Amino acid sequence: MATELRRSQRWRSWYTAGVAGMASYLDACAIVTTGTALVLYQDSWGITGAQFGQLSALLTIMIAVGALVGGPLSDRFGRKRIFTLTIALYALGALFLVLAPGVGLLYLGIIFIGFGAGADLPPSLAMIAEAAPEGDEGKMVTFSHVLWMAGIVAAHVFGLFVGDLGAEGARIMYGHLLLVSLLVLILRWGLPESQLWTSRMNAVSSGSVDATSLRTVFSKRYLPALVAIGLFYGITNIAANTNGQFSTYLYVNVAGSDVRMAASMNLVGLGVGVLATFFLMRIVDSRYRMIGFALGTVAAVFAALVPALIGVTIITLVIFGLIYGIAGVISGEPLFKVWSQELFPTELRGTAQSIAISFTRFVAAGVGLVTPGIIEYGADVLFYFLGACLLTAGCIGFFWIARMPKVLQGEKEVGVHAPASVRGEAGASVN
Repeated sequence: MATELRRSQRWRSWYTAGVAGMASYLDACAIVTTGTALVLYQDSWGITGAQFGQLSALLTIMIAVGALVGGPLSDRFGRKRIFTLTIALYALGALFLVLAPGVGLLYLGIIFIGFGAGADLPPSLAMIAEAAPEGDEGKMVTFSHVLWMAGIVAAHVFGLFVGDLGAEGARIMYGHLLLVSLLVLILRWGLPESQLWTSRMNAVSSGSVDATSLRTVFSKRYLPALVAIGLFYGITNIAANTNGQFSTYLYVNVAGSDVRMAASMNLVGLGVGVLATFFLMRIVDSRYRMIGFALGTVAAVFAALVPALIGVTIITLVIFGLIYGIAGVISGEPLFKVWSQELFPTELRGTAQSIAISFTRFVAAGVGLVTPGIIEYGADVLFYFLGACLLTAGCIGFFWIARMPKVLQGEKEVGVHAPASVRGEAGASVN
């Protein structure tokens, strides 16, 4: 009976991880879909390079704004309530993008879909970590990156089949986002609220936990962790975001290929990336996590140097995609997702993530705005820059973040009703 109960609880945890983790799927799919759709609109609507950069930057800015709002709201009102509302906003934005008659409405659709995607991420990741059994938090949070990769794959598959359809192909791609977001909305409606968050609310009511999350997250105890994960994610995401938004642009406008070929080549790299994510799920909760992280950092830097040194061609872009598809998983965004759950208590988890994600997206927006100009100046310069970013992020993760005490495991052992300082001390022994 006890075994069946544990099996049932584990299945519910994985179900929650899947439904909540679709935030990562829709986030990645929005970025890559937009990057491809804008290329498809070039001929039909005459989108200029400046408009391409503006719309790409607007998407990342709105993801940043959404993340800044969604995290604190989920700390205050609950994970389920907020990520149900945010996915509805995402669906509304996708609807605008499907029905857009011209460039003007694209801007409005991008605002809604970007805000919804950004606000959805912090409560969704927090829900996964809080629902996971002890010892499996990293694995289940990393599973959200499998869904993130699946979102990229789905966008490229659609690009493969509709790459010759112009504006109608773009509408089909955004229609996919609309249908998936509506399905996720229905599934999330039946999820229970996070038990850890519910306990936190009881603790706030009793006065044993400080409800002022923003003030506490900037305290001496948690500020170093916030700065560390913010810098790590902000810098490493430059490479991931550039690859997601501008890979098709590079294939078509620099390497002389077409959208269909770009989608095919990207799918090869994504396939190995998915395998790398499953590999990370096996080691992320073990002592081998940081060994894999170090090796992944070295490989990621090497991947960026290939097109930088040899030149940007179809072959070097494929080599970059294959190597970075593996290395970028083991040493990139999945580790941010895991660390951002481990280093902060429940009453701060959404807020801390929201600040880090928002900072990261603003950085990505600024880089995305000037990326077309950098490519025009010299695509090799872009890859030298990406290599430097990957090396810097790797050093932050290995020499700084990995040495910080974990809180989540100690929180589950001691109980959420204990003050944050007590849970932090308990977490230190877990690391």
